[in-house]
Amino acid sequence: MSGGGSQNSLRKTLGALKDTTTVNLAKINSEYKELDIAVVKATNHVEKPAKERHIRAILLSVSSLRPRADVAYCIHALARRLSRTHNWAVALKTLIVIHRALREVDPSFHEVLLNYGQSSSHMLNMAHFKDDSSPNAWDYSAWIRSYALFLEERLECFRILKYDVEADPLRTKDLDTRDLLEQLPALQQLLYRVLGCQPQGAATHNMIIQMALSLVASESIKIYNAISDGTANLVDKFFEMQKADALKALDIYRLSGQQ
Repeated sequence: MSGGGSQNSLRKTLGALKDTTTVNLAKINSEYKELDIAVVKATNHVEKPAKERHIRAILLSVSSLRPRADVAYCIHALARRLSRTHNWAVALKTLIVIHRALREVDPSFHEVLLNYGQSSSHMLNMAHFKDDSSPNAWDYSAWIRSYALFLEERLECFRILKYDVEADPLRTKDLDTRDLLEQLPALQQLLYRVLGCQPQGAATHNMIIQMALSLVASESIKIYNAISDGTANLVDKFFEMQKADALKALDIYRLSGQQ
């Protein structure tokens, strides 16, 4: 067996051992035993998509039916998983769980996640993440950083819009000038992050990345429609604007043409 193959095999063995150890510790020490086990199993080192039952267990734990303390604990567990790993599979699967929660759980999850980011370093800041275990892992790491930027921007967009552009009806065609000038740049920045999620190199063939990319791509349609509706609305209001607002609107038109 080649040296690279031996290292890869050892790395997978160590990853599996870490997961098993973490699960066993959760069984003994954790007040949130079932949740901790679900987090580990949904974000383990196995280079395959997570089993749906483990993801569903996490999504149920962050719903509005759960106490805020429980939701905060789950977010902390996911943040801890992200901050401690240098493994691309663990990082990517953790981000997918967060993305699924943003899509499928009610807005209370967004709010707790925003509050968590304000009280500590933001969990989605993956700017320095890298898995340098192989050339393929480098490509995967680059895509993971782009994906994290998209999720971070998605959350910021929710903060500005006060609704989720994917889950809720679009509102930009009915907004007044002030809200349009605030919300359209946020939507344009989100679309920019969508476009940045184009995989390169080995990432184009990775099954887990393809799964995450399908989630991103499905959201791009509503983001684009929200921008289109808002831009048309802005055009209708253009000649009624004050000069400062008109200049901002021109910047928005210009960027829309480039995207």
